[in-house]
Amino acid sequence: MARKPRQEPPPLKRGGARKSAAKKAAAKKTAGRKSPSARPARGRSGRPPRRFWPRLLRGAVSVLIWGLVLTSAVIGWFAWDMPDPEDVLARDVRRPGVTILAADGTELLKVGDLYGHPVKLTDLPPHVPHALLATEDRRFYYHPGVDPIGIARALYTNIAAGGVRQGGSTLTQQLAKNLFLSRDRTIRRKVQEALLAFWLEARYGKDRILEIYLNRIYLGAGAYGVDAAARRYFGVPAAQVSLWQAAVLAGLPKAPSALNPFRSPQKSAERAREVLDDMVRAGFITADQAQAAKRNSVATMPIDTAGAQTRWLAEWAVDRAADILGGVDRDILVETTLESDVQRAAEAAAAQIGPEARAKGASELALVAMRPDGAVAALLGGADRRGSAFNRAVHGKRQPGSSFKLFVYLAAFEGGLTPDTPIDDRIAPIEGWSPRNAGAGYRGVVTLREGVARSINTVAVAAMETVGRSRVVDMARRLGITANLNPDPALALGVYEVSPMEMAGAYTTVAAGGHAATPYIVRRVRDAADGSVIYEREGGLGPRILSPQVVAMTNDVLGASVAWGTSKAAALPGRPAAGKTGTTQDYRDAWFAGYTPQLTAVIWMGNDNGLPTDGVYGGLYPAQMWRVFMEQALSGEAVVPLARGLETQSGG
Repeated sequence: MARKPRQEPPPLKRGGARKSAAKKAAAKKTAGRKSPSARPARGRSGRPPRRFWPRLLRGAVSVLIWGLVLTSAVIGWFAWDMPDPEDVLARDVRRPGVTILAADGTELLKVGDLYGHPVKLTDLPPHVPHALLATEDRRFYYHPGVDPIGIARALYTNIAAGGVRQGGSTLTQQLAKNLFLSRDRTIRRKVQEALLAFWLEARYGKDRILEIYLNRIYLGAGAYGVDAAARRYFGVPAAQVSLWQAAVLAGLPKAPSALNPFRSPQKSAERAREVLDDMVRAGFITADQAQAAKRNSVATMPIDTAGAQTRWLAEWAVDRAADILGGVDRDILVETTLESDVQRAAEAAAAQIGPEARAKGASELALVAMRPDGAVAALLGGADRRGSAFNRAVHGKRQPGSSFKLFVYLAAFEGGLTPDTPIDDRIAPIEGWSPRNAGAGYRGVVTLREGVARSINTVAVAAMETVGRSRVVDMARRLGITANLNPDPALALGVYEVSPMEMAGAYTTVAAGGHAATPYIVRRVRDAADGSVIYEREGGLGPRILSPQVVAMTNDVLGASVAWGTSKAAALPGRPAAGKTGTTQDYRDAWFAGYTPQLTAVIWMGNDNGLPTDGVYGGLYPAQMWRVFMEQALSGEAVVPLARGLETQSGG
């Protein structure tokens, strides 16, 4: 068979196979690559540039979030202990009222906040809110509770003046501070004030905030709100106050006590004139209206001064009632031990003898009258309560002089001495100190009775040295003296300061036959709403702390002092009495302390600043005033003898 000829492949073009292979290889290499147009641009370093705005946005959002978190934390820290404003505004903020009564039911004093009727802006003449806004916050209707413009203006004014002349607080901030916060001047309190101001603005709005302010702000004299203050000062409701009266009220929030028109009508008027000028600058009134309204003084309702002298006792009774109850949480009636007729006798005696003592340089006095069980029947805390509120009878501390010798002789009698014990008043110096006697000098050997009656200092010191100084200190402590007594030789002469009330309690213990007489003024406290008894003091004498024999000997020697000794100016015709004078160096303090079985009274005269008087001594005006007082106070009471163990003997 013939073989078929072998077929040859078609001839290739020159170089074609190589080119085709190269193309295929190139295609494989570029198959997964992006086109040049999709490649990012590169900088000179070959790295792509960062995207700025997205990063900035992310950073800003992060800062905002963390800022909100931090701000919330800070606000929460400042706000965590803030009071609940809703609760405070809903609460009755009136302090409980306390009515003080005399033993016979006569009203002596009412203590408590005075609130008028709630007012609305529509109830008031425009000049009432305008006066307040003009002086306190002219931009009230233009800020959200805190006024940056007002703060900046106040800051500039204060820097220019070189001191604090103007405040930047808004009326809303003042309301927040007065209603909700303490008076602390701290950053925390200021931040809380601002937070509460924002809350008030958001919760109530401007008109309601202004109404709350007008109804709650303290305006002096115990008055809260414009209606109470208008009635207290001017005797009219807030709806009837004049432009001048509105200016007076608007000026009070700056300093309610100092600008009180009862206390300082001239200063109050000066402030009111400033308010009127502020109203002109604020555009509320014209200059002519302001000028026509201005006055040089503030005319107020007359103050009832009847019973002014009883305020010392009544105010003390308020304090004692609060102490007894541990605070006052409701309206109460406090029945005191004050006896109106005895108090009138005290005031009459002070009116009769007081001017004579003042003419000799003793500008002040104090009197305490006490029954045997310690009940305070009358009290004078000074010469005139309208001139000074300081209660010298309770809180005054002065050297008692020889009236302190009561404790020396009580200790002496307990230690075995008697009124007839002979004492040589010419004693040797004690620890380098020599006591001196007033007047006649030394008498030699005298009975202890004569030493007491003639108030011989050396006899008292000798008696104390005989029985021991510590016994005198213990005796004074037993009878209620709280002074820091040191057992030194001068102790017997009354160099340590005591109060008239303490001395009255001590002398009353002797008058009560040796039964402890702890001074008290509150006999009963009742709920004012339903009359229920909250507290009642148990009656009767205190426990016996002195023996009848010691009491009898003390009555003997102190009776001699009144009968023929230094206290004879206090003698009561036809009525036995006992007592002791006391006079300190340079006549700075003059005392008389005396008693009958029914009533004790202690009187002090002198000066608050401790200046010497012109010869006022215990046996002069204090003894005379004691006699005048006791004669009237005991008028109609039976004559009761003093318990005696030995007969009083007259001395030479």
